[in-house]
Amino acid sequence: MPVYRLSDKLVFPPAGLAEKDGLLAIGGDLSPERLLLAYSNGIFPWFSAGDPILWWSPSPRLVIFPGEFKTPRRLLRLLNRKKFSVTMDRAFRQVIRACATTDSRQEKGTWITGDMIAAYSLLHDMGYAHSVECWQDRELAGGLYGLSLGGVFFGESMFSRQPNSSKAALVSLVKKLQGWDFDLIDCQMKTAHLMQFGAREIPGPEFQALLAKSIQRPTQKGKWDLG
Repeated sequence: MPVYRLSDKLVFPPAGLAEKDGLLAIGGDLSPERLLLAYSNGIFPWFSAGDPILWWSPSPRLVIFPGEFKTPRRLLRLLNRKKFSVTMDRAFRQVIRACATTDSRQEKGTWITGDMIAAYSLLHDMGYAHSVECWQDRELAGGLYGLSLGGVFFGESMFSRQPNSSKAALVSLVKKLQGWDFDLIDCQMKTAHLMQFGAREIPGPEFQALLAKSIQRPTQKGKWDLG
């Protein structure tokens, strides 16, 4: 199948037309309107610094259903010792910059570029992008960020400066999403790290059907907290 070149028009080809590796389209921009349209259709940007913007919609898709989330016993014991404190939307820009230096996908030539940081920071200011921060001795020890639309949280990246810190952030995020009865956490691509928490792959068409339904729910916009 061809890789589609985007124009200035705010439109994407159907996600089901993506290449076998998930690549769907090239070009466009990182405006809030285009990013929100992309995510609402199960599409996300992922590209190397200096390269054109690439848009992806892989199949199968790694997801976490909040009701299936599993906290490993060893991690649960650690969390019960209150080693970390966790907050939400307190330090979004610090979190995304930290993720830019530790994102595992950079080994494949990818990077959270300055343009990406600016674009998602704007979405954060608009109430769509969120961060979870894990602190130890008042220092940022780990965290994650992503985007929320309807009943779906689209996870983008996480980082750890201290062992288990990003895991603590993930556990706190899932508890928050469970409280809101979220339908789905989109993890994009399979990683052993997320599989231990109950993540599983589902076919692309199944993901698209779940997304289309869930995206109709009201979006939890604004600043999040653990209350």
